[in-house]
Parts: sequence; structure tokens; C-alpha cells
Amino acid sequence: MKRLEGKTAVITGGAQGIGKATVIKIVEEGASVAVWDLNEEKGNQLVNELNKDEQKVSFYKVNVANFEEVITSMKRVINDFGKVDILINNAGITKDATLKKMTPEQWQQVIDVNLTGVFNCTQSVSAHMTERGSGRIINASSVVGLYGNFGQTNYVAAKAGVIGMTKVWARELGRKGICVNAVAPGFIVTEMVAAMPDKVIQMMEEKTPLGRLGRPEDIANAYCFLAGDEASFINGTTLCVDGGIIS
Repeated sequence: MKRLEGKTAVITGGAQGIGKATVIKIVEEGASVAVWDLNEEKGNQLVNELNKDEQKVSFYKVNVANFEEVITSMKRVINDFGKVDILINNAGITKDATLKKMTPEQWQQVIDVNLTGVFNCTQSVSAHMTERGSGRIINASSVVGLYGNFGQTNYVAAKAGVIGMTKVWARELGRKGICVNAVAPGFIVTEMVAAMPDKVIQMMEEKTPLGRLGRPEDIANAYCFLAGDEASFINGTTLCVDGGIIS
């Protein structure tokens, strides 16, 4: 039997990068998946590819920063799939600048998606999971939420906040049978990283004792583990998937 057979997952930011790798991995493990993203073209393309193998995967265009939109979309998923067992809050953006140069708009956009979006999605599904007496909620943080990073005041604040919310929700929801954890990726090869100058990528590799950047599949594997039965006594933790990064 596959690890997540019979489960239904909502994966935000699921159309590309780490989110796409996660959708593919979760589907391979037997779950039905609702892919949430703003990129309709890539989302539908992914769904069409996966549904060729008769998997139940659906795309929903959702802005996680919009509370009403999230509530409506979660109700649609529950109606379409019958339940939600797993929520992976993976969606995130960057708008980097030093403190001196960061605009209020850059600050707010990142906080809205990376922090408020996680709150919106988790609150929207928590009552449903509580009624069912079980659930897995996995939040995307980052190693920069633990160590900080130059030029990322907004991103670091959001990712550190996600770790704090994870600990609170683990206490509030654990007694309801819901495990809440976070994953803190290190330097991962995504489209954004691949476009960086070679010397920046080399610096990232040098800071990682394993001598390479992580792959989206490395994070997808961590998400999948925390979503499964093997992680049933893991709650309120932040799992660093960073190759032993040197801060």
C-alpha cells in the first residue's frame, strides 16, 4: 500500500518549483491533490500531465493572501474531494531589499503571502480537520528564518513567524489529533536560484557541507514524510532540510 493512499492534500504554490515536486511526490504516494496557485497555465499543465495516469488532481486558482478567496476555495475542495487530510502551506514570494531601500509595498506583499497566507489557509481547514479528529499541516519556513539573511527583512520576518505559528498551532490542534510541523529548506535549486550568477551559486554550495544545492525533491520528500503515518508523533517541530548549512 502506498504511504498516503486514500488521503487528500491541498498544496499551495503547487504549480512550479518545490510545490510542483511536492504534488508529484504526494500523488505517487497515492493521495488525491488540490493544487493551489495563481499561475493558471502551469497549474493546468501539471494537472493534465498527472491525470493521464488516472490520478485525481485538480487545479484551483487561489490567492492565499485573500482570506475570503481561501475560505471559498477550501469549501470547494472539501465539496469536490469529500475531505482534506493534509495541508501543505508551500506558497511564497520574495521581494528582496536592504532595510534602507525596502518599500512598504515590498514589506507588505511578502508578509501577506508568506505569513498571512499561511494563517488564512490553516484557519480555513482547521475546523474541518478538528471535526474529523485528524490532519497534517505542514508549513514552509526557511533556514533564513532561523539565521537571518542580508537584504531579506520581510522574508526572514515571515519565515520566522511561520515557525512561531507552527509551535502555537501544534499546542492548540494537537489535542484534536492534528499534527502541525514546519520544514526549513536551505539553498534549493529552483527557477529563481538557477538564474542567479555563478559566483552566488558557488557561495551557496560552499556554505553547504554536502557540497551541493538541494533539489526540490529533497523538500518534497520531507513534506511527504511529515504527512504520513511514520510522523504521527512529530508535532511542533521545524525540520531543517539544508545539507548541514553553515550559518
